[in-house]
Amino acid sequence: MIETDVLIIGSGIGGLSTAIKIAEARPDLSITVLTKTIEGESNTRYAQGGVAAVWDAEVDSYTKHKEDTLDAGDGLCDEKIVDIVVSEGPDRVRDIIDWGARFDKKKDTIEYDLAREGGHSEKRILHYKDLTGWEMQRAVMAKTDELPNITIYEHYFAIDLITQHHLGHSVTRLRQDIQCYGTYALNKKNNVIETILARVTVVATGGAGQVYRATTNPVIASGDGISMAYRAKGWTENMEFVQFHPTSLYHPGGDNPVFLVSEAVRGFGGILKSKEGEEFMHKYDPRKSLAPRDIVARAIDNEMKVRGEDCMYLDCRHLNHEDFVAHFPTIYDKCKSIGIDPMKDMIPVAPACHYMCGGIKVDDLGQTTIQRMYAVGECTSTGLHGANRLASNSLLEAMVFAHRIAADILPKVDAWTIQKGIPDWNAGGTTDPKEMVLITQSIKELKEIMSSYVGIVRSNVRLKRALDRLELLYHETEEIYNTTTISPQLCELRNLITIAYLITRSARLRKESRGLHFTTDYPERTPFVQTNVI
Repeated sequence: MIETDVLIIGSGIGGLSTAIKIAEARPDLSITVLTKTIEGESNTRYAQGGVAAVWDAEVDSYTKHKEDTLDAGDGLCDEKIVDIVVSEGPDRVRDIIDWGARFDKKKDTIEYDLAREGGHSEKRILHYKDLTGWEMQRAVMAKTDELPNITIYEHYFAIDLITQHHLGHSVTRLRQDIQCYGTYALNKKNNVIETILARVTVVATGGAGQVYRATTNPVIASGDGISMAYRAKGWTENMEFVQFHPTSLYHPGGDNPVFLVSEAVRGFGGILKSKEGEEFMHKYDPRKSLAPRDIVARAIDNEMKVRGEDCMYLDCRHLNHEDFVAHFPTIYDKCKSIGIDPMKDMIPVAPACHYMCGGIKVDDLGQTTIQRMYAVGECTSTGLHGANRLASNSLLEAMVFAHRIAADILPKVDAWTIQKGIPDWNAGGTTDPKEMVLITQSIKELKEIMSSYVGIVRSNVRLKRALDRLELLYHETEEIYNTTTISPQLCELRNLITIAYLITRSARLRKESRGLHFTTDYPERTPFVQTNVI
């Protein structure tokens, strides 16, 4: 059994920023961070484009950033949250700069080289080449290493949150006094399930892109935090809003995750075209290739279906070679590695699952509907993104809410105590699985179901078919879970099935097309605002 003052599940920008803020303010508190692989592996690390913040006050403003965010969110953003994130964002960016993050500057100046991405009316994206997430992750890891009261446990897979349920009490989603006491976690190095108890728990587990066949998310993005919160009877909301990035690199039989061609490439001047070299975005939005992601992704998807093609193309051949390579070295090298020269060839692109706009419901301080439990980052629904996330707002949101969570925990933590009497994990009556193929095949089947029936375009028939298939997968997997010993693959399968159910169920409840949710049965947006809380 491990006891700690603060437990943080996840080691991305949200989790580590929260840890740093608390550790600096209270060196006497013990802070434990769990990561199911190594410290540096997170969704943060894969973010290419940058972080959006109002930086040049002469041309930009909070009002402009707010309006861009609200426009992208298609009427479902919480204006209070948008105000908070936009106004507090620049200070949080300064924090990470103070921790050592290096953002690109204009040549021979001290001014930051601000970029523009789809949906933004001004240049406000701070970036580090096309590896911004990697650089920000590096900075927070280096800062964490300086703080002795932060302990990071690598290769610990959180299985379930501990609540009154584990003390034998009935817990329902309608109870307002559910409390979180920590987590059961599988130590992957010795296959022992350990009990980790804390005064307060912060869930920072990232997204769930692996629920789809093609995703830009790393293989660890299996929705663990959202699923654990749902099983613990916490509320989730807006899970139907799954953002598909318009431009992943199309490479048949390629990688998992698929390679992301950053939106910043279009901000830099890249133009979407057909195989014949014809532009098409003007048919869908006056902003053309710089329209918000939901519009661009649907446009590419429609063009692919109408033309019977597997991809569209991003034309960068007219751009300056030296500048392109300097700004996008990773993208350039990746394209060259598969025989594509972006200066001579158009880059084949197709949409891929990229970001969850819904998740664990939290308030403006990051508090979930479960007491003594906070959540931060992509696993949450704060109200910032609404029906569609504006490019480069995700890292900003994580840093702002990490700061606010730390500020809310610090004056309260001393009043909370470690819960006594929590039982150890009971694995009685289980045996080692005889055939792992049952698990791996179910994961493949799940991805096919979601990609075929709950993708960019949906319908009532598709959603019903998905729910029917998911119910069968659920019962098959629960039987395996109840009779065999725990493995990371089995836990991830359970979590992905939960995520798939929440996405599909929320999609069926929304009787309109809005933002990232488009259904052929209700193609119009309704005048009222509906939030799907489950």
